[in-house]
Amino acid sequence: MQYTDYTRAAEHLRPLLPLDAYPVAIVLGSGLGELGDKLGIRIAIPYADIPGFAQSGAPGHKGMLLAGTLGGRPVLCMQGRLHRYEGHEFAQVTFPVRVLRLLGVQTLIVTNAAGGINTGYAIGDIMIINDHINLMGGNPLVGLHEPAFGERFFDMGTAYTPALRRLAHDRAAALGMSLREGVYVAVTGPSYETPAEIRAFRALGADAVGMSTVPEVITARHCGMDVLGLSLITNMAAGVTDAVLTCEEVIDIGRARAREMEALVTEIVKEL
Repeated sequence: MQYTDYTRAAEHLRPLLPLDAYPVAIVLGSGLGELGDKLGIRIAIPYADIPGFAQSGAPGHKGMLLAGTLGGRPVLCMQGRLHRYEGHEFAQVTFPVRVLRLLGVQTLIVTNAAGGINTGYAIGDIMIINDHINLMGGNPLVGLHEPAFGERFFDMGTAYTPALRRLAHDRAAALGMSLREGVYVAVTGPSYETPAEIRAFRALGADAVGMSTVPEVITARHCGMDVLGLSLITNMAAGVTDAVLTCEEVIDIGRARAREMEALVTEIVKEL
């Protein structure tokens, strides 16, 4: 991708957005897309109408960029993300993040559905991501470097902004919710992991596993954004229980817990 590809998309979007500034953006993962329908002053722009945006084909991902308000604060919302397993290159997966940055986004909240690796977790738990392990076989910043977005080599020691993690715990406590906090390991998919892989990931220190998020976070941090990551544990990973893993289970659990996730994200956004 060229810098002009990102600027063309941003310039296409600016006249369509009701407000001049959107400091916060939210990426909604599998089963969590209904939060976008709760936005105030809401407009929806299909990805197909935005230059450079690829189409999201994953179940439960509507493929819409939403602009509105949440908790009284202006937000942009990706109602559905792009995945490497759909055949998209990393540059396509992360293209929207750089466009969001050009539109003035300073804080990115990424949500996902994940499998629980930590045997102390339970289905329905919400985990704050405090670090990640990238096993997706690539990095979205490989290739032509665009200095307008950030330095070629940059620190990832605090990829998930500590102040935002503290804020999430504080807002969860105010809602009477308890949160997990742990390490997310990202794999390419689309097949679920084997029990042996899950044992290996646990030995590496991972608490949850999924097929997204990490490319977006790397790109967001390169652009200078603050990042908060939230994983909804929609299933226990292979070998943790004897259950057969299905996509339908992920979507169903996401919908069942959506109200709590919506309340948490709303309270967080209010404080940003």
